[in-house]
Order: sequence, then C-alpha cells, then structure tokens
Amino acid sequence: MKLISFHHQGRASYGVVQQGTQVLDLGAHFGTRAPDLKALIAAGLIDEAARLAASAPGTLELAQLVLDPVIPNPGKIVCVGLNYGEHVRETGREVTESPTLFLRVAESQVAHGDDIVLPRESTKLDYEGEIAIVIGEGGRRIAEADAWKHIAGYACYNDGSIRDWQTATPQWTAGKNFWRTGGFGPWMVTRDEIQDGQVMTLVTRLNGVEMQRTTTDKLIHSIPRQIAYISAFIPLCAGDVIVTGTPGGVGAKRTPPVWMKPGDVVEIEVDAIGVLRNGIRAD
Repeated sequence: MKLISFHHQGRASYGVVQQGTQVLDLGAHFGTRAPDLKALIAAGLIDEAARLAASAPGTLELAQLVLDPVIPNPGKIVCVGLNYGEHVRETGREVTESPTLFLRVAESQVAHGDDIVLPRESTKLDYEGEIAIVIGEGGRRIAEADAWKHIAGYACYNDGSIRDWQTATPQWTAGKNFWRTGGFGPWMVTRDEIQDGQVMTLVTRLNGVEMQRTTTDKLIHSIPRQIAYISAFIPLCAGDVIVTGTPGGVGAKRTPPVWMKPGDVVEIEVDAIGVLRNGIRAD
C-alpha cells in the first residue's frame, strides 16, 4: 500500500492511494481507534487497512488533498550522516566504525508538493536525497537479524541543509533543522511491497538535472545495522523515522557549489517508492 497523511476541507486524516489518483480515507473509517497514521501503525492495523483497501474504493481525489509529511507527528527523526562512500570522500572525512547520527525535528519538514523554504539567514540551501524508513514495531536493543520486521514502510526524503549554519560548529543541529527545509513524502510504501534487503535506486534531480545517483547496496551501515545501533541507546517506537543517508554529489561539494534558490524544483526519486517533489521559495 501507499499510505499518505493529508488535510481535506480543514480536517486532518490519512489514507491509501488507489490506482494512482483515488484515496480511501482511513481516518474516517478507523476514527478514534487510529486518529492518524502513526496511531494506525502503533495499533498494528496496517493489515486490516490493506484488507479494507482491497474491497472498498477510494472516494477522494488525490489532487484535491493537501498532503502532510508522511508521519506529521513522529516521536523522533534520527538521521544517519556520511553513510555512502562517495559522500564520505567528497567531504574529506573517514568512514567510522559506528553510524554518524543527528536529529531532525518535525517542524523542519514539508510534504510532497509543498515548498522548501530558503531562510533569510543564508543563501546556502543544499539538497540531500535519501530513503526514510518508518518504524512499525518498536523495541529496544533490536538485533540486526530481527530488524526488518520492525519496519512499517519506506518513503523518500530530502534532508535539506543550511550549510553555513551546519558547518559553523562541530554540531550540525542548526543547519539540519531550519523551519521547512526537509521534504518527506510523497507516501509511505508498506514493507510488504519491498523485499527485505531489496536494492533500491536513489536519484536526486535539481531543475531536471541529475545531481545524485546511488543504490542501497552501497550503504556503509545497512538498514538493519542502523536499527540495531539506534535502538541500543534509545527505544524505537511506532512512527519513528530513520533517514538512512545521502550519496555523493551534494551541492556544497561541487565546483562551483550549487545552492538551491527560489523558483528551483528538487526531486528525490526512489525506484521502489516514487518521486518526492518540492519547489523552493524565499522565507
């Protein structure tokens, strides 16, 4: 299934995208049992939602909905940095034995089709195409061998970065959390649609020009490794998001550097998921 979060006529809800253009409103069906997508995942209702979607046609048009980030209210967003060799090399760093982690906050995200915001404090807005995983079954100290079953699904992610703020200190928090700089969407593809360990192709395009391309078999720290490592120090919960890393080709490391500017369009495409598309506007 492709699961989205959205607003329609002033009401927040979530649903299943059917036949590309129709949406079955799951929020209207589940009501207080699962008022949002995170609650649906936490309640273990994805299979029930799939059975409903197989028998009930959608009544909403996707084009008429205002999309939200896939999980609008994640408990935590854990991002993995420096997780493809080409990106490590272009930054002049070295591969580390353990994953490099930082956190994003929900307010730093926008949905598919919404504009990423270039803040007035900087002109150095960069793209980072990534794959996000959404946690289904939570846990602490999850073993790598068990990690796949803790995944609810996958989405595209743009870990938009304000580079001068990111590099101003050894800590990256400010540059990674400017308001409305990260894209998350367009939907979550449930785990049953993507084989565990399936090699996915990730491509970033800026104004139609390919800037990044990689495959997930090139991850330094695999998805199971990331889940095991993160859950060793903090319990993972349903609806938590792990953003798995960006490949080489970021704008900051090009000659000359390439910064996103108002009027640009950035796309993150993952072959097994879809295309996340965002415009850029000035704050």
